[in-house]
Amino acid sequence: MANNKRELFLKRRLRVRNKIKATAHGRLRLSVHRSSKNISVQLIDDVKGVTIASASSLEKELGVVGKNNIEASAKVGAAIAERARKAGVEECYFDRGGFLFHGKIKALADAAREGGLKF
Repeated sequence: MANNKRELFLKRRLRVRNKIKATAHGRLRLSVHRSSKNISVQLIDDVKGVTIASASSLEKELGVVGKNNIEASAKVGAAIAERARKAGVEECYFDRGGFLFHGKIKALADAAREGGLKF
């Protein structure tokens, strides 16, 4: 039985990832990782095993280096949407990992949707 935070997080992440892979049918996966200081996102093609586009709050051109707040998440979401458009991607699945869909994760998803990604 999982009774510490890390084990519960890992179980949640696997549950989300398995549901996505079961229904993916070749669509790309928008994977989010959040740490205590930064947030990053990748657009991954699981069939080929390659990353199509990525964005992170560590990038200097976004102007949010070292910040992990809702504003930084929104900028990262807008950046990944723009890069996905340049790569010719319009639809994907949102893989929140083991993170709950609120706050920073929700802000990133909303900004990516406003930028033109559909998930």
